[in-house]
Amino acid sequence: MEFFKIKRDIPFMRHALIFNVISALTFVAAVFFLLHRGLHFSVEFTGGTVMELRYPHAANLEKIRGTLEKLGYEQPEVTPFGTAQDVMLRLPPKTAAGSTTSQSVFNAICASEGGSPRQVAATGGTGAQSSKATCVNAAGTEVVAQQRVEFVGPQVGEELAQNGYNALAMVVIGVMIYLAVRFEWKFAVAAIIANLHDVVIILGFFAFFQWEFSLTVLAAVLAVLGYSVNESVVIFDRIRENFRKQRKMTVTEVINNAITSTISRTIITHGCTQMMVLSMLFFGGLTLHYFAIALTIGICFGIYSSVFVAAAVAMWLGVKREDLIKPVREKDETDGAVV
Repeated sequence: MEFFKIKRDIPFMRHALIFNVISALTFVAAVFFLLHRGLHFSVEFTGGTVMELRYPHAANLEKIRGTLEKLGYEQPEVTPFGTAQDVMLRLPPKTAAGSTTSQSVFNAICASEGGSPRQVAATGGTGAQSSKATCVNAAGTEVVAQQRVEFVGPQVGEELAQNGYNALAMVVIGVMIYLAVRFEWKFAVAAIIANLHDVVIILGFFAFFQWEFSLTVLAAVLAVLGYSVNESVVIFDRIRENFRKQRKMTVTEVINNAITSTISRTIITHGCTQMMVLSMLFFGGLTLHYFAIALTIGICFGIYSSVFVAAAVAMWLGVKREDLIKPVREKDETDGAVV
């Protein structure tokens, strides 16, 4: 299926050097922000407390932040969760001298609403009885309720971070082995350079804007690795096919033709994927917000890197027809017999 068919090949490789210089500068900037500002890790990595509160009306986020700042939290994360009535608090761990329990936080928020905290019985899905914190005013009306409290210890956060690094390294190694077996080592090196280019730039965006880096964002980064490899494999497959069919073409012409002939497929595939990602971005709420942002950046730069980085690096590494197609050996008429 094609939306359009380009009759003349677009000379992508003619401008490869310019675009790769831009990529190199963007990569260096991303590394600078990663080293200078670092990632803003969520409580899954740093440890801390996550609380969900529900209000009968739209919550006053600034008022809640002010209450938490009075308790000693610097720049507390207070965000709507799903609806304007549901609020999520992400509280980093505090020192022992100034430690604050989730109950103390809820009591302070309850006091700011002019109510008093109470414990009410709640029945879980298995029928077990548990207590639930709620806050009621003098008229007996509930003004805020505590829906969920989760605590992540620092050791658990460090373990999750280490597992995330291990997963990223395993994906990179696996992709390189796969491409080296399926194509040739030059293509494997080119694809890994392009994929790491995408990952570092995504992390650079999160470091520059100080967006929260959570486990869902890490999942998006790993998804981008596979997604970008898929686009590179499509182009590499077409390059190998062109080497077999177009015997008179130069390496540059073969690469230009491969990229041009897959443009329609690229637009259809990435356009449909991006529409789904945008729906998560605008309608998925806070849980999927940064996940969708990471995927959006990865899709855009994945297309760019597959065309201008992976293909160009493979060309500069000296890929040629003999690397992908074994020469046909002429059969000896004497069948090895010596006269």
